[in-house]
Amino acid sequence: MSQGSSHRVVMIVEDGSNPFELGVATELFGLRRPELDVPWYDFALCADGPVTMHAGLFTMSGVAGLDAVDHADTVIVPNRPDPETAPSASVLAAIKAAAARGARLVSFCTGSFSLAAAGVLDGRRATTHWRWAEAFRARFPAVRLEPDVLFVDDGDVLTAAGSAAALDLGLHLIRRDHGAEVANSVARRLVFAVHRDGGQRQFIERPVPDIPDTSLAPVLAWAQRHLDRPLTVHDLAAHAATSPATLHRRFRAELGTTPLAWLTAERVTLACRLIEQGELRLDAIARATGLGTPATLRTHLRRRTGLTPTTYRTRFPGPSTGGSGSSLTPS
Repeated sequence: MSQGSSHRVVMIVEDGSNPFELGVATELFGLRRPELDVPWYDFALCADGPVTMHAGLFTMSGVAGLDAVDHADTVIVPNRPDPETAPSASVLAAIKAAAARGARLVSFCTGSFSLAAAGVLDGRRATTHWRWAEAFRARFPAVRLEPDVLFVDDGDVLTAAGSAAALDLGLHLIRRDHGAEVANSVARRLVFAVHRDGGQRQFIERPVPDIPDTSLAPVLAWAQRHLDRPLTVHDLAAHAATSPATLHRRFRAELGTTPLAWLTAERVTLACRLIEQGELRLDAIARATGLGTPATLRTHLRRRTGLTPTTYRTRFPGPSTGGSGSSLTPS
């Protein structure tokens, strides 16, 4: 997103849309963020007629018409109360027109059915709620469905698996637009974890440990404070007073990922924050994040963000533009 300009986000709501997903989009893109020194989003809701929220909880008024989509940079489609029922012809036309002019398209939960019905997911990677994955695959065989992940970023089309995953995808969009430091700031204000990547599993059979003290939270917090160290899975297991094999199982059960993948993601996130804060020395960043060498830093940063350190610095310039760089003390 270009600095100094307003990025317009428009969410299409329909009769029976999920109010939680409406709240997610409003919280992330509609609320003002005066504490952040970046141009924020211009957010609007639109609909093709009167809207009654899910389960008849309330009726919305004062919502813009579908023509608001014509001027959107990002279009969000929330869940479909009945995925088997196609959206209205006017909604499908609005989605197709937005795709044709290059707008970014986003779906939450079964909103992927709307994008697929408009034909914009054909040949592309996407996800949907696990409960509807088989129905989606049968109805839209041309879509490359990834049914076990939280969200899929396929460039200008992004899909989230469920209502809670909409938060993960929304923060991912903010990170893409404004960088890791801003996304982390928004997550902190939401009191929301920032370690869930899109590739994590949707459905976790034991989301809450049987015994409170089996939570991974203490070891995660400890590792985040010591990312500059050459931590290994054995180190994490030792701090958690368990075996590496047990630690792997607990990471899979609680986070849907492996200890090494989580640790690498945390290191890269810290590297992004340091670059954004103005640190220019790749060797210093590599040491401070535990990535070791500039070459390893480049490899993992490109793998996670698609950008080289130089390109990332250009896209998300920090306060320091010269000299030896800022001190390595991320806030």
